Amino acid sequence: MLRALLRTNFQLRRAHGKISAVGKTPSLKSPPSFALLDATGRERSFPSGCPAMLCFVKEDCPTCDFSLPLIDGAFRAFGETADIWAIGQEREGNLKLVARHKLGLPMLDDSALRVSYGFEIEIVPTIVLVGADGAELCRLEGFVRDEWRGLFAKLAEITDKAAPALDWGAYPAWRAGCGSKSLEPQAAQQLEAEASGSRLRARRIELGSAEDPFEFMFERGLTDGLPVIPPTPERILAMLQGTRRDPQEVVAIVPPNMAPATVEKIAANAVMAGCKPEYLPVVLAALEAVCTPEFNIHGVMATTWGATPVIVVNGPVRHKIGMNMGRMVLGYGNRANATIGRALKLAIRNLGGARPGEVEQTALGSAGKYTTCFAEWEERNPWQPLHVERGFKREQSVVTVFPVESGSRQVWDQTSRNARSLAASLGLGLEACGHPKAHNYEPEVLIVVAPEHAATFGRDGWTKAQVRERIQEVTARPLAKLLPSSECAVGTPPASLGIKEPTAADLARLIPKFRRPESINIVVAGGEAGKFTAIFAGWYDPAAARSVSRLIEEV
Repeated sequence: MLRALLRTNFQLRRAHGKISAVGKTPSLKSPPSFALLDATGRERSFPSGCPAMLCFVKEDCPTCDFSLPLIDGAFRAFGETADIWAIGQEREGNLKLVARHKLGLPMLDDSALRVSYGFEIEIVPTIVLVGADGAELCRLEGFVRDEWRGLFAKLAEITDKAAPALDWGAYPAWRAGCGSKSLEPQAAQQLEAEASGSRLRARRIELGSAEDPFEFMFERGLTDGLPVIPPTPERILAMLQGTRRDPQEVVAIVPPNMAPATVEKIAANAVMAGCKPEYLPVVLAALEAVCTPEFNIHGVMATTWGATPVIVVNGPVRHKIGMNMGRMVLGYGNRANATIGRALKLAIRNLGGARPGEVEQTALGSAGKYTTCFAEWEERNPWQPLHVERGFKREQSVVTVFPVESGSRQVWDQTSRNARSLAASLGLGLEACGHPKAHNYEPEVLIVVAPEHAATFGRDGWTKAQVRERIQEVTARPLAKLLPSSECAVGTPPASLGIKEPTAADLARLIPKFRRPESINIVVAGGEAGKFTAIFAGWYDPAAARSVSRLIEEV
């Protein structure tokens, strides 16, 4: 960006100054070759072995508009022996100029701006006159009457054609040009990156030497309230070593801004979060998962209820990157767990626009809004691990993201000695999800069973299906006990069960907590000592959000 700003300042000085009668000294002895299509679809290649007058223009520049009839006149006078071409910087604008002036000269499409960048165009209009030997003879910027008169005389000399008779006195002495589109910050960054072979394309922000980068990130609203690591090009390139994917590949479209999230931009947020390069594939898979319609990250972030994406990681990658699946699994202290979840939330914030007070409307929230990510302890799991249960192979690494509450709560049971009793304890704890009287509950919930509790189920040989069945059994309540009332207005309305006028039989009907037992997701993680299970309640709107799993593309 700094280079672009310096060139723009130069442009402003040059556009209002005097230049020699034959244009400024050529900056390029050997102009770059190119091939562009004209408005009819014909390819025009430079150099062609004959003199050339290359005229760089854009539609919204008044001086370009003013100059085009003169350029077209040069084409009619010299076009048989020289390449007289307009090179337009906007595809639609080029067509407008051709139609407006009924141009006969070829209008070449440089909307990609690569030719403008290669010729170092700073102002439009810019005229570059090139001899038959390919050497640049002169360059004009803006409109200076004496220069243009000299240009036509020079063209007559090198083409051996008569210059058209023009009343030069009818033209203004000079008119300032406009800035070239190739100098606009985002375009300049991309063009410079392409020219240098850099893998990075995202817009760069240059800071003054006295600016504190950490405070700058706070001021620009790019943090989650905690300091972030400045995403310098060097750090982003290092982060990209963690994946084989192209930096410009679009991984997902992030709501609500519907912003394209490239690998490079996700890597920048991973740098900010403090990730190592080997964590990046997990972050990429997690972002892809939450941006699916099934997950509905817009709804999860915009709800006033305290929902957030909770990430569970399975497969060999857990050990490869050193994730925590044991003691303090839902807390702090592990870099991979903490920064992967944080990188996902920063990307949703910085790319998608989910910021508190704007899209993010959560009434209360919790510390889990910063990050919630952990690995399942598959080796202590008496059942199939989560990803295998969902159809993946055990040797594959998979991320699963749940749209659940932003904080967990624990059920303690240190006295149950068999699976039946323990499952009953978990069921009674789960009954409080949303509200104890809210039965026929459809949202997904996530249960994190610590190893001691998991061992109890394992010793009795209980399957997950049996655990779910027992939970449904112990939470079943007569509808009469669940109805909203003046004593407690929250409850389970008969209409939610398809009942219009409840009969005595309807009121006696037992309603379990969950509409679907499959909504109870069970994983194993936590310290080896402690008979506890953590519960994440689901977001109240199951029709709008479901958990999603994605394969992790490891290096």
